[in-house]
Amino acid sequence: MKLLLASTSKLFGQKYLEYLREEIEVFFNHTDQIVFVPYARPGAISWDDYTAIAREGFLPFRIKVKGIHELDHPFRQLSDFGGIFTGGGNTFLLLKTLYETEHFTLLREKVINGAPYMGSSAGSNVAGLSIGTTNDMPIVYPPDFAAFGFVPFNINPHYVDPDPTSRHMSETREQRILEFHHFNPQPVIGLREGSWIQVSDKLFELKGPYTARLFRRDSIPIELEPGRFDLN
Repeated sequence: MKLLLASTSKLFGQKYLEYLREEIEVFFNHTDQIVFVPYARPGAISWDDYTAIAREGFLPFRIKVKGIHELDHPFRQLSDFGGIFTGGGNTFLLLKTLYETEHFTLLREKVINGAPYMGSSAGSNVAGLSIGTTNDMPIVYPPDFAAFGFVPFNINPHYVDPDPTSRHMSETREQRILEFHHFNPQPVIGLREGSWIQVSDKLFELKGPYTARLFRRDSIPIELEPGRFDLN
């Protein structure tokens, strides 16, 4: 498989996908058109409006973007596109819609068979084993929390470290992931803003300027340095 899993699509003070520009140019260098999955609908915008944002974001790469909902026969037409991009938003809504449209199995099979897959935030969440480590509110209820399973771990996008000066007494991200591990065995990678994971075949690489936080059940969390990593 060929994956690019980003924590976010936009950094503060930058344009949509700007920080990933060089990476995207290489990742999608063999195609001039991709399919966009807008089902996460950030801010409850429409699929059309979200697709328009992605379409404009890919203009610098000279890559055409078509929303999967715009395809008359996605089960036949998906093979005409050189890759898939699933945007961020609400992970529960994204997964629920993927199941309802029956596009979950379609996309999973395409990616497993070699179609390049890029995810951002919620789109990266669904690349893991489950969506149990999303930060989103469960505004809808998908039939299952099981995600695509492209990688053998879960992702926590937008991971933030505890602020020792804060007086806010809510749980930290680390505490929430520890709660997750009370009931679930899979590793979790806390992916900080500006970082992404690239997967080629079975090789995993953390890219970007920051380390990531690796959580394993019954183990002390560790920092992953940028570069190749494994979970053994």
